[in-house]
Amino acid sequence: MKPKHLLSLSVLLISAACSQPEQKPLTQYVDMYIGTGGHGHVFMGANVPFGAVQLGPTSIPQSWDWVSGYHISDTTVIGFSHTHLNGTGIGDLFDVTVMPVVGGVTYARGTEDDPQSGLWSYFSRKNEKARPGYYATRLDRYGVDVELTATKRVGLHKYTFPASQEAAVVFDLENGGCWDKGTETAFVSDGLRLSGYRYSTGWAKDQRVYFTAEFSKPVKNISYPDASETVPEEGDVTVKGRYARVEFDTTDGEPLYMKVAISPVSIENAKLNMQAELPGWDFEATAAAADKAWNAELQKVRVETADEAARRIFYTALYHTMVAPSEFCDVNGDYRGADGEIYRAAPFVNYTTFSLWDTYRAAQPLMTILHPEKMPDIANTMLHIYTQQGKLPVWHLAGNETDCMVGNPGIPAMADIVLKGYGGFDKELAYEALKKSAMLGERGMDLRMKYGYIPCDLFNEAVAYDMEYALADWAVAQVAAQRGDTADYDYFLDRSKSYRHFFDPETRFMRGLDSKGGFRTPFNPFASTHREDDYCEGNAWQYTWLVPHDVEGLIGCFGGKEAFVEKLDSLFTVSSEIHGDNPAPDITGLIGQYAQGNEPGHHTLYMYNYAGEPWKAQRRIADVLYTLYDVSPEGICGNDDTGQMSAWYVMSSMGFYPVTHGRAVYFVGTPIFPEVKLRHGRGVLTVRANGVSRENRYIQSASLNGRPFTKNWLSHEELFGGDATLTFEMGARPNRDWGSSPGDLPQSMCDEAFAE
Repeated sequence: MKPKHLLSLSVLLISAACSQPEQKPLTQYVDMYIGTGGHGHVFMGANVPFGAVQLGPTSIPQSWDWVSGYHISDTTVIGFSHTHLNGTGIGDLFDVTVMPVVGGVTYARGTEDDPQSGLWSYFSRKNEKARPGYYATRLDRYGVDVELTATKRVGLHKYTFPASQEAAVVFDLENGGCWDKGTETAFVSDGLRLSGYRYSTGWAKDQRVYFTAEFSKPVKNISYPDASETVPEEGDVTVKGRYARVEFDTTDGEPLYMKVAISPVSIENAKLNMQAELPGWDFEATAAAADKAWNAELQKVRVETADEAARRIFYTALYHTMVAPSEFCDVNGDYRGADGEIYRAAPFVNYTTFSLWDTYRAAQPLMTILHPEKMPDIANTMLHIYTQQGKLPVWHLAGNETDCMVGNPGIPAMADIVLKGYGGFDKELAYEALKKSAMLGERGMDLRMKYGYIPCDLFNEAVAYDMEYALADWAVAQVAAQRGDTADYDYFLDRSKSYRHFFDPETRFMRGLDSKGGFRTPFNPFASTHREDDYCEGNAWQYTWLVPHDVEGLIGCFGGKEAFVEKLDSLFTVSSEIHGDNPAPDITGLIGQYAQGNEPGHHTLYMYNYAGEPWKAQRRIADVLYTLYDVSPEGICGNDDTGQMSAWYVMSSMGFYPVTHGRAVYFVGTPIFPEVKLRHGRGVLTVRANGVSRENRYIQSASLNGRPFTKNWLSHEELFGGDATLTFEMGARPNRDWGSSPGDLPQSMCDEAFAE
């Protein structure tokens, strides 16, 4: 029996809910096919927000564009894997691949030129259905209908077989991603369920996944086609092998359900995860719960628009920002650390899939806004990684530090959490982690501390590394300033100016500088040699602008705002041709030499604000929003990079973007929706754009909470300190006066603080 006050509260809540207008589920606007073509590399399948399981089809890999396991041009499937990456350039994971089959098969991945060479089957796009938390297709070879859904740690499968005495589910622990390879695999069975583990190596060198599977009907037989060793263990039998075949008798149209739970720690923990998250067999209820979980997150942002395509792009992008980071722990808090050790009952949720070189720019800042409740867990995860490996994460996957990409991206990500005032973690340890990570004599930092910059004749990708290190130093300096540590502030502030060494006043580009102080020659700003030049996935045109922390200093390098703007204008008007025999494939989404398809340039459009010409930013930002994102499979102009490409769209389409990493501010761009309501931890931000359209992209005037404002930037507190209403009046002609006065411009490095 409930206490009376609880009953009264329940009545009030029901009454309030009934009085609210019914809101359509926003999952209906998520188009799972956006980004499955081109270089989008997005995940296709069933999952829940930030879940450990990404259950979906895996095709026969053809090239780099298959690294997510799925590409719109391909209709092969080797099985349904329980882990995938979303939008990266990395072909890892694809753990615990399962394939329903009928009859005898060849136990191998196979090749597309021979349908009998492996387990694989074709499927038809007309039989495919996909929405958040649900995926379905039909395997033409076997006549099996497949439906998939998931919880955080459990994949639930529904297979509808034809009538057969040779129906089976094959567990494939051999075939991972494009370059992921199993190193040790095994199965354990008690005759009712099948468990096991898969150790693998690839880009992340030591990946370990444990699993357990249960079936909705009795198993007829379990066989191990390539068993190499059988070891009795306490009544169960452990079989060293890569494949297991679980056989059933089936009648026509009879559904077979299977649930597979995973763990980074042990088979026993996988069993615990299954019991906690999915003890039953209700497929429809599980799919509905996944849809509800996605809808609850998507409901945090409501956009009003008559442009249905823009609505689909927006909610698909928002969905993509919540695939990663993914939980990397069990329901009891156990997880595998960066040192390979098992940590028990952690008092926080541990995460992985930190593509920080990408996500520190917008995806992580967006997460601080929409998911403030997760910030203590994200911070604690990063700090525990620091204590276990001696530095903040660079690109962390499945407990492995890959050291992928340049600079120290964990620093601005961590600093952002600290500077926005989130709690629930050790602030002293955070500062220690920031400083020590910035002082490690590795990855070119030893050279930087010796020469004051990274010489291009002594280190590959020297310009890219140094410029990323510079903005990371700036972030450390800002945390030092918040703490009142003048000495550290001065030291890291000075180091953050190292980019100036690379600026060539003659060509007005950032150029490689050798150990003797000479610029690299010959020099071609249009040239790119993938991962073998002075830049990283870019060229001089793109990297010249990678100074978001000291734009006034960069303007000074050019000799003033006029020269700066002239050069910035030319970025968008020069030829889009990339020179070189092996240019970086990531240089995509080109307008001139501006590359929206890769992250180093994502702030560049907003740099006009510093120069007092925000109307030019508005023009260019609208060009990108309207032309480089669409509802086609090629609708993301580069790798989604665990949500960064999508996060840029989400934030920019609302009219603001985080440019200066290390200060909690946002630059005003141009909104594309008549109204947006964003729920955050402290209230609701309403953004209205009166008269907005593709043509009416220019801000005529603006107000904040009913009071006119002319600044072309806003602080985090102004937008997210509580309820706030930001209103823009839009028009077809630029208002060159709005946001252009000296007092309206964002201030830069040498200023003590932004003017309020």
